[in-house]
Amino acid sequence: MRFLFSKAQIVRICRFQQWRAYSRAAQDAVRRLKEGDKLHGYTVNKLTEIPELYLTMVALQHEATGAQHLHAARDDDNNTFSVAFRTTPLDSSGVPHILEHTTLCGSRTFPVRDPFFKMLSRSLATFMNAFTAYDWTMYPFSTQNPQDFRNLLAVYLDAVFYPTLRELDFSQEGWRLEHKDPQDKSSPLVFKGVVYNEMKGVFSSSHDLFAQAAHNSLLPSHTYGVVSGGDPAHIPNLTWEQLKDFHQTHYHPSNSRFFTYGSFPLDEHLKFINEKYLQHFKQISVNTAVPLEPRWPKPKLSEVTCPPDPMAPDPQKQTTVAVSFLLQNITDTFEAFTMSIIGDLLVNGETAPFYRSLLEANIGSGYSPVLGYDGHTKEATFSVGLQGIKEEDVDKVRQIINETFNTVIQEGFEQKRIDAVLHKIELSLKHQTGNFGLALAVGAISTWIHDGDPSQLLQINKHVQMFQTKLKENPRFLQEKVQQYFEENCHNLTLTMKPDGEYEKKRQTGEEERLANLVTKLSDIDREQIYTRGQELMKQQMSTEDFSCLPTLRLSDLDPKIKPEVVKTTDFNGLPVMYSAQPTNEVTYVGFVSSIDDVPSHLKMYVPLFCSIITKMGAGPYDFKSLSQEMDLYTGGLSAAPHLSPHLATPNEYEQGVFFRSNCLEQNTEKMLNLWSHIFKSPDFSDTNRLKTLVQMHASELANSLAAAGHSYAMTHAASCLNAVSHARENFSGISQVSFMKKIAESSDLTELVSHLQEISKHLLNKNRLRLMVNATPEAMDSMLSMVDKFSRDLPGSPAVPDGFQYTQEKSFTPTVSKTQFELPFSVNYMSKSFPSVPYSHPDFPVLKVLGNLLSRKFLHREIREKGGAYGSGATNSGGCFSFFSYRDPRSLQTLEVFDEAISWAANGDFTTTDVDEAKLGVFQQTDRPVPPGKVGRLLFLEHITDDMRQTSRDKLFTVSQGDLKDVTERYLLKSTGPTGVSFLGPANEAVQKDSTWKVLKE
Repeated sequence: MRFLFSKAQIVRICRFQQWRAYSRAAQDAVRRLKEGDKLHGYTVNKLTEIPELYLTMVALQHEATGAQHLHAARDDDNNTFSVAFRTTPLDSSGVPHILEHTTLCGSRTFPVRDPFFKMLSRSLATFMNAFTAYDWTMYPFSTQNPQDFRNLLAVYLDAVFYPTLRELDFSQEGWRLEHKDPQDKSSPLVFKGVVYNEMKGVFSSSHDLFAQAAHNSLLPSHTYGVVSGGDPAHIPNLTWEQLKDFHQTHYHPSNSRFFTYGSFPLDEHLKFINEKYLQHFKQISVNTAVPLEPRWPKPKLSEVTCPPDPMAPDPQKQTTVAVSFLLQNITDTFEAFTMSIIGDLLVNGETAPFYRSLLEANIGSGYSPVLGYDGHTKEATFSVGLQGIKEEDVDKVRQIINETFNTVIQEGFEQKRIDAVLHKIELSLKHQTGNFGLALAVGAISTWIHDGDPSQLLQINKHVQMFQTKLKENPRFLQEKVQQYFEENCHNLTLTMKPDGEYEKKRQTGEEERLANLVTKLSDIDREQIYTRGQELMKQQMSTEDFSCLPTLRLSDLDPKIKPEVVKTTDFNGLPVMYSAQPTNEVTYVGFVSSIDDVPSHLKMYVPLFCSIITKMGAGPYDFKSLSQEMDLYTGGLSAAPHLSPHLATPNEYEQGVFFRSNCLEQNTEKMLNLWSHIFKSPDFSDTNRLKTLVQMHASELANSLAAAGHSYAMTHAASCLNAVSHARENFSGISQVSFMKKIAESSDLTELVSHLQEISKHLLNKNRLRLMVNATPEAMDSMLSMVDKFSRDLPGSPAVPDGFQYTQEKSFTPTVSKTQFELPFSVNYMSKSFPSVPYSHPDFPVLKVLGNLLSRKFLHREIREKGGAYGSGATNSGGCFSFFSYRDPRSLQTLEVFDEAISWAANGDFTTTDVDEAKLGVFQQTDRPVPPGKVGRLLFLEHITDDMRQTSRDKLFTVSQGDLKDVTERYLLKSTGPTGVSFLGPANEAVQKDSTWKVLKE
């Protein structure tokens, strides 16, 4: 997996803060250590208390190899491990990315073909993956189970230090020449490979094209000047021998960073890592350091092209431009902290200087793909620009950028904006999500991998205090930094991207020429070897393996009981309120759902846009700028989103509404609710210039999401013909909504739109069909409920529905057969096929969930990823539909055939009871993920699923048998008499065009 970042490290890390109410046993255990202590071959170098994150950090170094180890002790039972290596390629063959994939294809102790993916079905991990970034590769996992932790630790360490790195695995995961039909020697030779197709998919996105070009061009002299993930034009230059050499020089303990987090004992971690692995290595000299980029004497210009966007509202406005600056070394953690704040002040929020100067000018559809401060290279960068502009406006944008910097240098930042950023940091330190350890590992590695001190990076309070002192001592502190890094900094790049109608044709021609160049050089012996290797790979992929060497959890290791989510209910003058007292770390979480059942049908398509803009326009005494500033000063943000929840028992009935949510520090709850009150009572849609800006941004964001989430769009559309809730979901969040927003963005007259939004607000912004939920600390709950009571009494309308919700009955909906291709300028495909299934409370629902996991892990992964070369695939049961999908897939109609083959495989019972148990574990892996305090009760609040229902479903999951899976496969998939939906996004397809049963849509 390729994993790159775009936001400031410090602030992002803090947003993953775990809960406060816990014992300090884990911290106390490591506090007994002192600098210089020897422990299992390690020396303790440093202990650091980080009270704002409620953890104690221990830095150690392995004596024999020099391997560094950082342990973050914290009483969190969701423990994390990672091992990372500094990987600094000097070409774009994708060697670190392909090695990341191939490393996970078998090892000395676990010589099975794909132990990593097999462990997904033998574990309760809350996270398992691997990341390739610009200059490091990381292998992390998280789990709440001690035995599971030990199992995964063994598999991960054996994978990175003793991988088999077989040539066939390199061919499968990286690239290979193979006959289009491996069984037919006469079929043409083509490029295949998982990473090859993954990166073709990445570069189908104009956003990714631009971001990669900006990165490579700003830092061209060393590893940042190449594509670490691999450029499809260069991936075929990589050989198996080069892959193995890269492993030898980079995957050594002397080039490693180990990280452990949580409540499990450090002593056990170190003992296992040393005895099983590190003591068998000796320290070597590793030359992977990244030098500082030579500074330019003057700014540079660069230009790239991209395919035209068929979803662009204005075909003449498809140019993108951004100016990027090279900043400071990220190992200076206070300077990094300061520049991350400046980056936030410059671009984030409606009162930011660049928001005002660039976005409000309405010459573009939104910010450029690269934006703000980025601290994930050895020297940080800052970028700002616009997308969706006319080609002739490039110089105008550059002029605006220069003028904006000059204005900031002269006038500085408003104190309220500085206060808002510091408030954001304070709130993010307290806000809690479910996998803090993982975020900590990923957040710290960019600094640590370049020999910075990660413990310094995480001391947020220290940085805040120093920052405030600097401001007090020098009121022009921030202005001088802006002048230093932007006005006086010659190392800046202006990158322009323009559409080229021949782009995709040129790409295809280039690929064909590279292929032809390789093929023409092949001898008869080479061709025979290619055919033979293709047969060997297919034989390997189809072979039955003995997985007994792999560790596994058993179903008997699982708790048969759910973890109850304790909630209570009350009402305020008939308005239903659900609340849950939780250790929320002094943060209040408020959410409410308002029904849109009585919104006229012709306005329903406008609801997603309404949600996107309702908290970003003016309200009450506030214009949009002052409203934004108040939200930043006192809340973690106010948001709204369409809400659809299918009836738990009855098909074609569903709840439809809008989910409003926000959070804040306890002392700001009343201010937060007052902001909601103004939005509900007096939303202001009169600023049409502001509305136009938001419409353009929303339409652009949706269009840009197609390449990254094509499988989701395909699944949503495929299911939309099968039941009413899926049809509504397609209208709200599918490709139909993308097309709808394109048409709105094309309109120059917003008068009708304003009228529609006002009418929606009359139906929606009241308490006629409203229900609320509050999560807060036990100590503050009474006070919070009192404020919510006051807030609810002040809202317009009267509660008309006792439970605050009602189901829409779509009696007129008729399921239909659908086969649709959305023809888009991609170089890969996104396929989906959907069948009608059952609602949540049906006894077959848990069985179908297990079936989805079984098909995904035991059949589709092999046939679509390993053999077909797609980056991903799967099957899932939800929303009354059973859906298949593939992601970044080089094949199209052949993949639909694989979906059918998967059904036959399951109906024939070509799987074992062990396979069934592993599929159950896969489902439990999802259902047993930790729920952060702010989200406790949300499943009941939004989906109406009670603890009793969850327990009934859990009980059924344990009892699912091989016969049950065959039975539901036959009834719902193999012998289904109902209609099916098939959809895919991808390039023009000759076979589809010749088949009259397909509907082809071109935007």
